[in-house]
Amino acid sequence: MEIGIFSIGDVTPDPHTGRAPSEHQRIMNMIELATTAEQVGLDTFAIGEHHNPPFVAPGTPPVLLSHIAARTTTLRLSTATSLITTNDPVNMAEDYAMAQHLSDGRLSLMMGRGNTGQVYPWFGKDIRQGIQLAVENYNLLHRLWREKNISWQGKFRSPLEGYTVTPFPLDDVPPFVWHGSIRSPEIAEQAAYYGDGFFHNNIFWNPGHTARMVNLYRQRYAHYGHGRADQAFVGLGGQVFMDEKSQDAVKFFRPYFDNAPVYGHGPSLEDFTAQTPLTVGSPQQIIERYLGMREWAGDFQRLVFLVDHAGLPHDVALRQVEILGTEVAPVIRREMDAARPADVPDSPTHDWLVARHRAGKDPVPGGRQNTTAEEDTDV
Repeated sequence: MEIGIFSIGDVTPDPHTGRAPSEHQRIMNMIELATTAEQVGLDTFAIGEHHNPPFVAPGTPPVLLSHIAARTTTLRLSTATSLITTNDPVNMAEDYAMAQHLSDGRLSLMMGRGNTGQVYPWFGKDIRQGIQLAVENYNLLHRLWREKNISWQGKFRSPLEGYTVTPFPLDDVPPFVWHGSIRSPEIAEQAAYYGDGFFHNNIFWNPGHTARMVNLYRQRYAHYGHGRADQAFVGLGGQVFMDEKSQDAVKFFRPYFDNAPVYGHGPSLEDFTAQTPLTVGSPQQIIERYLGMREWAGDFQRLVFLVDHAGLPHDVALRQVEILGTEVAPVIRREMDAARPADVPDSPTHDWLVARHRAGKDPVPGGRQNTTAEEDTDV
């Protein structure tokens, strides 16, 4: 199982001091969070994409991810998420293929529509066409990463004639894609159609809603012939604050929660933790809460935690990463891997994708694969 952290790069004042880090310091802090994640045994670091204050998460994630790739050796790198609606798929194909090469294949993408409505007019798009943009843009990106000399015409960008992405994806195998959504069944359908992964960033949602979205994706994944429903690729979000004693964790985190830019001055900490995956307590409480997600989500392959938001001091965020990597992740990973049936795949790696490609087992969008589900388990 793949376990890691993600950052949205918010520049938020500490409620105790009223001071916020500079944009430069926040960027440097995210880099240190990523390198620390590798050092303590986590699998993944993912970065969001925003184009507006108070976020410093890059509008061009491959730049930061490529820098982190040069500072690490085993850490998997991801977006959380890339805006498939407002970015040009040709630019995305080039930029992320380059980042894939620079990271020696340690790159994957989570793609979504984002949660900032004003980004659409900033980039000349209409938010009312968000789903259509996501569908058309990804269709083109999917082809650009697999075909050469493409001629293409769509609704939202100029046509292409004989175009080939350069650099082409590493080993002719594109980065694995997770389609991220919290409420749009069309995106779950899109993920299933292509045989890609589905990531539900459920940090603001109750288990019932998340389970319905995940189950829809699983059913449609099986419908399109990519494997059984339980063999689909599912990712979930996590949100925690930990201390040795749960009462100490609650006492420390409460003012940060109460003043957070997203949910501050809203539901109480107790209500929010009861209704969403936010867990504030001891490492054992975090382990039990997240292992319990298997009961309603099934076997999921990716779990990434938000630990550095709401103005938390950088040293505190680093301590959260350390606890997650040394005390929490090993137990969750061990228990989830032991429970997962042998024919349910783990989170895809570049080597795994290359082996499938060379064996002719790549998913066929919207149709049966060229192997059976049983044969797929041989890779």
